[in-house]
This record gives sequence, structure tokens and C-alpha cells, in this order.
Amino acid sequence: MAITAAMVKELRELTGAGMMDCKKALNETDGNMDEAAEYLRKNGQAKAEKKSGRIAAEGLVAVAADDKTAAIVEVNSETDFVANNDTFKEYVAAVANQALTTSATDMDAFMADQWNADASKTVKDALTDKIAVIGENLSIRRFQKMTAENGFVTSYIHGGGRIGVVINAETDSDAEAVKEAMKNIAMQIAALAPKYISDADVDQDFIDHEKEIIAAQIENDPKEAAKPEKVKAGMIQGRIKKELKEVCLLDQPYVKATDGKQSVAKYLEQVAKENNTTLTIKEFIRFETGEGLEKKSENFAEEVAAQLK
Repeated sequence: MAITAAMVKELRELTGAGMMDCKKALNETDGNMDEAAEYLRKNGQAKAEKKSGRIAAEGLVAVAADDKTAAIVEVNSETDFVANNDTFKEYVAAVANQALTTSATDMDAFMADQWNADASKTVKDALTDKIAVIGENLSIRRFQKMTAENGFVTSYIHGGGRIGVVINAETDSDAEAVKEAMKNIAMQIAALAPKYISDADVDQDFIDHEKEIIAAQIENDPKEAAKPEKVKAGMIQGRIKKELKEVCLLDQPYVKATDGKQSVAKYLEQVAKENNTTLTIKEFIRFETGEGLEKKSENFAEEVAAQLK
């Protein structure tokens, strides 16, 4: 049976496997789509180890949550083509659900967990299977769980999985207005990427490091370097204070404020007063896909050309 480009495209969309792998599978199974998908599963296992050294810096962030507990995960792929594939999306959702129920506290223990979808496999086994089917190196990079003891958790996914945020809100209210406020704050965290809740959470090492950088900047500017030491010390303090307003959530300008001046802290005070409750952000987690990882430079057209050589 003649294998057409449309058949290869269909199998690739179905499995997420590489173009040449799909073509070979269809040739081996005389064009039977189901048998070709099974062929990819059976014959891809040996390739998984070879793929493990390749950079996986694309991918998705996903969250699984109930009212009290949330789990956030990042699963990486090599290309955004795979990251946008439904097979991969379903797998990442399954990893998030696995993280929600796990008792593991580190990646080694998590990878050794019994896979929820198939008790005969571990999380690592299931990952190896998925690498075999998709034809790219995949990596469960990280996971984190959060539990609200006196309140609720809120989650937000931005950009179809590019950024994920979970928040632990402490409050005695379950009013919709309070939950909406937390969703707004989750969006704020996604957009402005604060590092801390308030300046009380900032460690001294961070402040000392930033002071060093600012001092060096001042000394490298002839006009500023000529100023008296007392003036320079004031400049350093002023710039540190400004920077803390950018990295501390409660000090950031609330992005949805109509006047552009209301801080996140003032917004939360307003919501708490309007709903006759107290409202405190105890913890937040923000994952962004691929942050800190080396990215592949080749695009999809280059990938196809490379595989055809």
C-alpha cells in the first residue's frame, strides 16, 4: 500500500511521534493506522534512552486541584509541536493528577510511585512509554503540592500551559467575591512574576547581592561615582526599596486597579472589608515552562529538513 503524506500527518497528529518514525511505522504495517500506532509503542522503547540526552525545554505546566489541595507540575518536551499535541496534553494532565495524590516529596520518590493509570507501572515506566510513542525526549522536571489548612487554594493557567500559578489563601470566607479576588491575584502573579509575598520574606542574601550590583553600577557611572558616600548610600537604599516593590507581591501595583495606584495589599484589604472577613496569602507557587533551561534554536521546518537528510 502506498503511504501518503496525509497518512503520515494523521499518524503524527494521533501519536505525536516523529515524521520519519511515523512513515516507517506505516510502511511496516501496510498503512494500518492502529497497528502503526502500536508499532511505535513497541519499537520505541529502545529509542527512549537515546533520546534522554536531548534538550527538552518546551512543554507545559499543569495544575490538578480540589478546594484544599493543589499540585502543579512542569513536563518538558523538545518541541512546541509536541507541547501542543493532544496526546502530550493528556499525559501532562495525568502527571498533575498523579502529583495531587502522591505522598512523595522529591522527584526520585515521585518517579518510583505506582502510576495511577496502570498499577503495573511506575511513573518512570509510564514516562518511558510516552517517550517511545511521541518520539521526543520528555522530562517530568518538577512538581509541588500545596494544602490550605484554613482557607482554600486557587489555581490559574496562562497561555495554554506556559505559566501556572497556585495560591494558598487563608480566610474564613467562601464568598464568590473572595474566590474571584484570589483568581485576580493569581493572574497578577502570572503576569508580574513576584519572588516574595512581602518584604518580610526577602532573605538578606538577596538584598546584599542586589546592593552589590547597584553599588557597582554607581561606581561605573562617572557622574554618580563622584557623589559623596552618604549620597551614594541613599541612592542604594532608594533603588533597593524600588526593586522590592517589584519583586514583593503585596507591594506591587494591582494590575486591575482603575487608578493604577492601588497596591495588591490595599486591594486585599478592600476585598476583606467588603466581605467582612480576613484574607491573607500564605503561599504561592509560579511555574513557567522552560525557565532556566537551554532552548533548542531549530524551528519545525529545520527539524523536518534535518530528519530528511
